[in-house]
Amino acid sequence: MDNNQLKEQTSPAPVIERIRHDTRRRTLMVESVIDITPGMRRIELTGGDLADFTSLAPDDHIKIFVPATDGGEERRDYTPRRYDNAERRLTIDFALHEAGPVTQWAIDARPGDRLEIGGPRGSAVVSKTVKRWLLIGDETALPAIGRRIEESSAGTVITTIAAVTGPLEEQVFTTSVELHIHWAHRPLSQATDAAALLKLLSTVDIQPETFIWVAAEASVTRDLRAYLLERGCPLGWIKASGYWVFGKADTTEKFG
Repeated sequence: MDNNQLKEQTSPAPVIERIRHDTRRRTLMVESVIDITPGMRRIELTGGDLADFTSLAPDDHIKIFVPATDGGEERRDYTPRRYDNAERRLTIDFALHEAGPVTQWAIDARPGDRLEIGGPRGSAVVSKTVKRWLLIGDETALPAIGRRIEESSAGTVITTIAAVTGPLEEQVFTTSVELHIHWAHRPLSQATDAAALLKLLSTVDIQPETFIWVAAEASVTRDLRAYLLERGCPLGWIKASGYWVFGKADTTEKFG
């Protein structure tokens, strides 16, 4: 679709309902640990504290708390990949490329270990009228991307562009949607360079009324968002976040 056609789309931007949740700390126990790819570890957690756990959007975030070396506490944001209140079970996927304290906890985690979490503090729920999605992100975005793909209903069309280090890091998703997935391969040393994602994005036909979701390192997200706006994508149909900021711990950026 050319720029003019995108700019001329007349449909109003979808409503994004922001819902606040009551938050408290929950103490959970590791039930299982499995590597779904060499660089992505899936940990299932259980516990009675999950009885009233709420996460209404695939890109929600919880806080994970682990002890710091100075006796304090480290905290990082992670996506609830799956959860089941009845089973009292929460699944979290950990990208293992970062050498931070929570990543180290995930590397060392064994069944029976305990973990404290908090949140989500809220959910940004995109209107169910959206039936066409373009999801763009790096390894840190894959849990949210995977959850969106798996939770969307039949009749939805989802195109995904995801940056990973190589074929071994590509994931498989079980879904009833019409899924078109494109993998951009680049080394982790280039995770702050948008070139690989931009190259694939330039080949994608973006139809009107496509909601575009972007999450990656902040400078990468900024470059992708700028390209999408230059291409004529309406601002109200884009949600972009810097899931991490190079050189800064526990830092995110939102671009709208």
